[in-house]
Parts: sequence; structure tokens; C-alpha cells
Amino acid sequence: MCGIVAYIGPKDATPFLLEGLQRLEYRGYDSAGVAVSGRTGGLKTRKVKGRVADLAAAVPARFKGTTGIGHTRWATHGVPSDANAHPHLDNAERIAVVHNGIIENADELRAKLTADGAVFLSETDTEVLAHLIAAHATEGTDLEDAVRAALGKVVGTYGIAVLDAEQPDRIVVARNGSPIVLGVGEKEMFVASDVSALVRYTRQVVHLEDGELATVRADGFRTFTEDARTTHRQPSTVDWEIDSYDTAGYEHFLLKEIHEQPGSVERTLSGRLDERFATAHLGGLNLDARELREIRRVKILGCGSAYYAGEMGAQLIEELSRIPAHSEPASEFRYRNPVIEADTLYVAVSQSGETYDTLAAVQEIKRKGGRVLGVVNTVGSAIARECDGGIYLHAGPEISVASTKAFTSTVVAFALLALHFGRIHDLSPADGRRIVAGLKALPGQIREILENDGQIAELAAEYAKCEGMMFIGRVRGFPVAREGAQKLKEISYVHAEAYPASELKHGPLALINPELPTVALVPDDELLDKNLTTLGEIKARSGRVLAIAHRTPETKLADHCVLVPKSEPELDPLLLNIPLQLFAYHAAVALGRDVDKPRNLAKSVTVE
Repeated sequence: MCGIVAYIGPKDATPFLLEGLQRLEYRGYDSAGVAVSGRTGGLKTRKVKGRVADLAAAVPARFKGTTGIGHTRWATHGVPSDANAHPHLDNAERIAVVHNGIIENADELRAKLTADGAVFLSETDTEVLAHLIAAHATEGTDLEDAVRAALGKVVGTYGIAVLDAEQPDRIVVARNGSPIVLGVGEKEMFVASDVSALVRYTRQVVHLEDGELATVRADGFRTFTEDARTTHRQPSTVDWEIDSYDTAGYEHFLLKEIHEQPGSVERTLSGRLDERFATAHLGGLNLDARELREIRRVKILGCGSAYYAGEMGAQLIEELSRIPAHSEPASEFRYRNPVIEADTLYVAVSQSGETYDTLAAVQEIKRKGGRVLGVVNTVGSAIARECDGGIYLHAGPEISVASTKAFTSTVVAFALLALHFGRIHDLSPADGRRIVAGLKALPGQIREILENDGQIAELAAEYAKCEGMMFIGRVRGFPVAREGAQKLKEISYVHAEAYPASELKHGPLALINPELPTVALVPDDELLDKNLTTLGEIKARSGRVLAIAHRTPETKLADHCVLVPKSEPELDPLLLNIPLQLFAYHAAVALGRDVDKPRNLAKSVTVE
């Protein structure tokens, strides 16, 4: 959610802080602020409710310092305001703190600090940290010791960066449930909550683990635990290009990322298809064939679009390998005291690899002795490090809040996993070759759909005038309908609901009228006749229908139809979803929405 940046080195920190915060805008936020200190100490701060551009306008020309921290805030404690924006200071204006996460015992700590004389200027839980660290920063105390002592009294999640005006040669950072990444430069160091803020300046990064802190100086860093034990972290190399964080001539990141899908699918497939044995190479699973044959069921965990991708993945696994598979919201999983079984393979899905609910589910499974694979896009992320093995998507950075290319690459990764499982079990070589050929054809077929952008834009502009829409699909099509409804809701704010087409007559049919259009997934498969019957039920009640299909249904059954290329039946959902991405995008544009940063949402949800 919130974003953190920090810099220490020989240069003025302010330009990096402002640019870094701008690159983190996609995470969602409502206010922003910076604090800097020069070599001689003292603090300068600026913070505003609003966008980073508003902050930049409020920063005076002489706002300079060689050490600095910055933040974009997504409100949890207190309304969006200048006072509640970060950084937060102690009363002596010596300690500055930026913080992602939630301090669960903030009220208790605030009461004690107030009794000791602290005066609070905001409603936030974060300000507690500034006063608490200041209380331990007595004369002669090293900043890292003061931070360690303060965090020992804190219950909750945090990613923090701390600046001390009396020790401007260092920044202390810490992580517990919210990401912190160090960037290693040439006689300068960077800190961020996301590598997107760093890649213009360095490709060498260090990901902190939960419960780990670091003291960052211009000439290097030291990592350690809360009980002062030194840890040893080696930098890894980020392989994403800086161009990935620009719109490259597209009006929005979302449109760019939709059009990048042929390439992102090719990267997900690269080196993983084995045509000789009609299977998939997935060495990152860290499971041999004997171990895979012992698996009796698969449980997939994700949130939002990752959950829907998991539903499509479960369908693929069951169809191709005949192993029972099920997808469940990770946000609910650990709260129902789940039974963790030795012969169940758990799969955690997260584009960012930092989704807190999914990470907590992984940790619960691991605590109970379960085996977890990760399907993530971000190398070195928390979920990737926690899991026993997994599949990296290699989809490239995804900036827009609404997931498109990462969603598609996730489903492709599940198709590879299902093919791998299937060939170890009872999937024939002939069916294996059929799936391999289908996967190889996907990038070209996606390009074909994207060429139909103009027709979809016209339809979206017309349907965007409606107050709501229904999305329906059968079996393989139902998760596609759910994802399509999700996309329309989250970026256009048009109410949308998804139902299995077979359930329409069991209640939702009461909603059908000329003012509530239905988007129907109508693949040319074994259920085509049943889907056409459902369209007839809708038309009999004067409902309008937009069909996403392989061939045009009878004219009387669909008011409009978007055709997609035919793939193998198991892979058809991948292609049926692409027009729904474009439909949601163009509807949002027609309605004048903030497409890349929809209201109330954030790209990486790192709080519970």
C-alpha cells in the first residue's frame, strides 16, 4: 500500500526522494511527505495531503540534504490530511519516521508516552514510533540501538525508515511484514519498499527478512536482528529495465500492460516446454516425479485477481492431471483453522510476492508442516523466499493497480504446472502434445485479439452508460466471468456481478431487464448448446447480451459479439479473458476514471 524511499550519499537527496515517490504512486496513496538532513544535522520536512506533484510544488528550492526519507501514505489511522501524512517527528523534531503497516498496540503506547510528556500532533499509529524511538535515543545512544529498543515494545507489522538529525550519517530501517529493499550504489545507498523506485539508480538490491534491521550509510550497510545478532545479506541483481516503468507512448500503464501480454506470455513459457516428451520443465518446484505422484490434492491460495487465476488453475489441474484441486481466498484461509495435510500441495499466488494475507497463509501452512509452492512475479519477494519452490512468472513489472499481464501469465504458469502433473500421471503423449501446441500458439492469438481493440472500445463506451452488468460463464468460463466483473468494478466503478450461467435461473434471473446487460462467455465447446439456451432465457426477458465467443451465436441471442480465436478447450479461458480486460479499460476511459490508480485501491496490499 504505502510507499517508502530513502537516500544517503554525497548528492542532494530531494530529487531522488520525489522521483522515487512518483514511481511508487501506483501502489495507492492519499498524501506524501519528505524529510532531509544535511551533514551538520537538523531536519527539514514537507508533507501534504494529495499527490506527489503537490508535494514537489510545496518543496522550496533550498530544501536540500544528503540524507533523506520519503513516504506516500494510504490512510489507515486518521483521515487523509497534512498532519497525518508522513514523516512523523518527535516533539524535539530530532527523529523522523516513515512507516508502512499497522501498529496494533498503538493506543496503549500512545497513552504511556502521553503520560511521560509526549504531545501528539496526528491521529496515526506511526507517530507513536517517532516518540518511542526518541524516548530511547538518549545521549550517546546509537540510532540502531534506539530503534531496536523501541521495536521491542511494538506489536504489529511495519516497514520503517528512521532518520536522526543528530546522526545524519545513517538511516536505520526495519521490516516485519512489510517489504524493505536496500539499493547498493557507488558510495551511496538507497532504500525503498519496492524496487521500482531503485532501478534507475542501481540493479544491486538486498531484500530484508521479517524481524531484520539494517543501518545504511553512504559507504555500505549492516544487517542485524532485533537482538543485535549480525546477519549476512548479499546483493542480488534486478533484471527489469527502467523502460518498464514508463508508459512508452500508451495513454495509461494499464493499456500498455494489456498490449504487452504476448511478450509476457512468451517469457513465462520460455525454456519450459518440452516438445520431445510433451511436458513442461519446472525445475523450480524442487519436487521430483516420485514426490509429485504422492500428492493427492492441490489447494491454491490468492487474493483478488490472484484468487480468480487460482480458480482457473484448479480447473486446469483437475482436467489435465485428474488431481482434485481447489482455489480459496488466502485472506480467509488461516482464520478457519485449516487442516494441513501431508499429501496436499499448497500453491500461493501473488503478483507482488508481498501480499500480506497470502504471506500469512503461507506462514501458517509452513508452521503446520505443509509444503507450499509460490507462483509470483517478483524475484526475491517475501512469498518467494518463504515457499519451498515455485514458478516465477517473468511477466515484467506491472504498474497499474488492476492486474492484466500478471494475471494472464499466472494462468499460463498453472497450465504448465497442470501439464507437468498430467504427464507424470495419466495424461497421454498425444494430449500432452496438444496442450504444448496450444500454449505455443497463445502469444499470436493474443495479438490477434488485441488487433480488435477498436470494436471493443466502441462497445465499452456504449455499455459504460449502464449502472450495472452481469457476467456469466459455465465451468471453465465461470472464473473468467468473475475476473471480468472484478476488472470492470475496480477501474470503472460500474457495479458488476458474476454467476455461473447454470445458476442464472436459480435466482439472478430476477434481475434481468433491458437496463442490466449480460456479458456471456460462450466458447465453442461441449457446453455450447447449454450456453445458447441460457442466452435464450435472457433474451426472452428483454435482456441485452454481449457475447465473448468463438463463433457468432444466432443473431437473436446476442446483441453484440466479440470473437476470439479458438484454442484447446482447457486453454480457451486464457483467450476469453483478454477482451474483458480491454472492455473494462475502455469503459473506465469513457467514464473519465483514474484508470491506473482507481479510488480506494492499492497495487500491493501489505496490511491485513
